[in-house]
Amino acid sequence: MDDVYLALDFGGTKLSAAIFRKEESADFTDDADYSFFKSAKSAKSADSTSYSLLDLRRVVTPADADAAYELAAMIALARELLGGRQPAAVGVSFGGPVDFARGVVRLSHHVRGWENVPLRDVLAGEFGCPAAVDNDANVAALGEHRFGAGRGVDDLLYVTVSTGVGGGWVLGGRPWRGHGGMAGEIGHTVANPAGPLCLCGKRGCVERLASGPYMAADYGGRVGNPPGGRGEDPLPNPLPGGEGTPIPLPPGGVRGGFGGEDPLPNPLPGGEGTRTSLPEVEGTAMTGRDVAEAAAAGDEVARAILLRGAWALGVGLGNAANLINPQRFILGGGVTKAGEAWWAEVRRAAAATALPEVSFDIVPAALGDDAPLWGAIALLTTDD
Repeated sequence: MDDVYLALDFGGTKLSAAIFRKEESADFTDDADYSFFKSAKSAKSADSTSYSLLDLRRVVTPADADAAYELAAMIALARELLGGRQPAAVGVSFGGPVDFARGVVRLSHHVRGWENVPLRDVLAGEFGCPAAVDNDANVAALGEHRFGAGRGVDDLLYVTVSTGVGGGWVLGGRPWRGHGGMAGEIGHTVANPAGPLCLCGKRGCVERLASGPYMAADYGGRVGNPPGGRGEDPLPNPLPGGEGTPIPLPPGGVRGGFGGEDPLPNPLPGGEGTRTSLPEVEGTAMTGRDVAEAAAAGDEVARAILLRGAWALGVGLGNAANLINPQRFILGGGVTKAGEAWWAEVRRAAAATALPEVSFDIVPAALGDDAPLWGAIALLTTDD
């Protein structure tokens, strides 16, 4: 057996594999902004244990891939990466609900065939070593806590905002998965109960408003249906009725929004259409990045959609702060690269939603796209 650790990440659209080596000692800079992680090959955890990233490979999965294809492709990728070496252990990040105690994948929201797959046992048998499997958000939370923006913080929530919106808790310095391992599903907390329909069956979920594909679909559709139509946000803006003074927006804030209200006008300006499918632009599916770029270029519809997503996420974070009182929220994923206006609205909405006595900070993830891989190493070395 070689002194290397194998880290695997089953993402929604790609597979990633990396091999790490535990180092006896290393000298790393503890910069407060963790900028050295942007191209990190080595890292030191909060307990001063050091690891080196020896190699990393990624492949994009076909749109019609199923569980059998992904598993075979990942094993082949890992074998190629190992080059005949025997790993000491395998840590796995999986993009979907996982029963951590049993090492069983419950399902994937993006790839068919993953229902109740005993992935831990499959990989342990394949590579002849111990294995551990957990949900990608839980794994990334561990990675940020041990090696990234959460070092020295005992209570935090990591949130990924990308194809979907998910979260992972670290409380008291340990991963907290809740009963049945389903803690952290912040993407399916509701920001607007009368909002657009989410894949989960509820309306106005944080994921429905803030994730990249849904924002892209909303932008491409440019809804012009009457308020209350399927897939459309039926709440007028501002909200009618009730008493009390709305929280005023800071200069340059979301147009028309007040504190806990949905800031997106209804119907959307700028043409007709529906929000029923991801639109095509020049033969390529539109993405959340397209929305962010259009917003930066001055597109009013794109800006409204982008900042509504930021508002919804902020509401979710503020509610989580009231309930659990973490010290820090760490945000990762492609949507978090949308620009300073997005970050400002997330922070504003979270502060407006949380009680004044509840303090926390909201910071970007330090490990970037590699957080699940570093987290897979942390998963192997965490005493659960």
